[in-house]
Amino acid sequence: MQNLDKHVISQALQWLRSGESTWLCTVLATFGSSPREPGSLMAAKADGQHVGSLSGGCVEEDFLQQLGDGRFQKAVERIRYGAEGNMGNHRVTLPCGGSLDVLIEQLAPVPENINHLENVLTTLDGQTVKTRRIALDNSPQSLGAQLLHDEPQGARVWLDPDDRFVDVRVGPVSRLIIAGVSSVSIYCAEFALAMGFEVVVCDPREEAWANVNVPGIRAEYMLPSLFIAAPDTCHRATAIVGLTHDPRIDDLAVMEAIHTPAFYIGVMGSHKTSQARAERLQRTGGLTAKDIARIHMPIGLALGSKTPAEIALAIMADILRVQRGKARHEL
Repeated sequence: MQNLDKHVISQALQWLRSGESTWLCTVLATFGSSPREPGSLMAAKADGQHVGSLSGGCVEEDFLQQLGDGRFQKAVERIRYGAEGNMGNHRVTLPCGGSLDVLIEQLAPVPENINHLENVLTTLDGQTVKTRRIALDNSPQSLGAQLLHDEPQGARVWLDPDDRFVDVRVGPVSRLIIAGVSSVSIYCAEFALAMGFEVVVCDPREEAWANVNVPGIRAEYMLPSLFIAAPDTCHRATAIVGLTHDPRIDDLAVMEAIHTPAFYIGVMGSHKTSQARAERLQRTGGLTAKDIARIHMPIGLALGSKTPAEIALAIMADILRVQRGKARHEL
């Protein structure tokens, strides 16, 4: 599965390698209604060719028109669409009065820029999460864009309070590993795919797969614990959930997940079941109290969910909460 970020960076890199200047646009912030979230990318050339998007189409059209008219000649600049202000663009109105700030980088086809995008592409294909730090001062002494190590949780875009730089997180496609086929896991898989996750469902039981038909998932007919333990299976943008109520599947998956850099590990079950599982994992699995604290059990947000779809919604909402760096009390 090739995510949109990778597609945009790949095309921008191809244009630079061909000796063509490229404009890389990043959504920095949105206010009100906006179709794309912060961190969304678009790359374009002066002739109007482009890939990716910033909105539902109106912003792209205006940007490309101005680019063709010779605007955006600075190395880095910010503009605001849909609202008044010192970066205001009054010709474009976003739905429901929304607005968005966009960072525009003019990338010349020089070795420094080519090397930087090559490293970004490697990061998108890899196992770690990094940050593109883009200097905003446009001075000759500016370091341009750097690639730094980062954590996978929290806001994807962070603007320095003193306007010296912008940090934009980049990394591999978010992955959800589901241990076991169940009615809840099927809905989780569908929700996760819609949210842009790469979804892997693992279950060695042939009968469990009889009525599974979820286009887009990766099906692994093996114990989830064996899949999780394999090299390069889990990275820092991975979530792992056990959804069968079968300790032979869920417990073993959790015991392996603890040894990975996954940002979310969760197991389905009631408070009573979760307490018993915690004791069992410490007694027979050798997990420490610190290990147990990493596991979300009972899994998901307390939404009063009853049906499989509602439980899956609560699970994916909790995964998104952790991925966005939100504490429960902030909801």
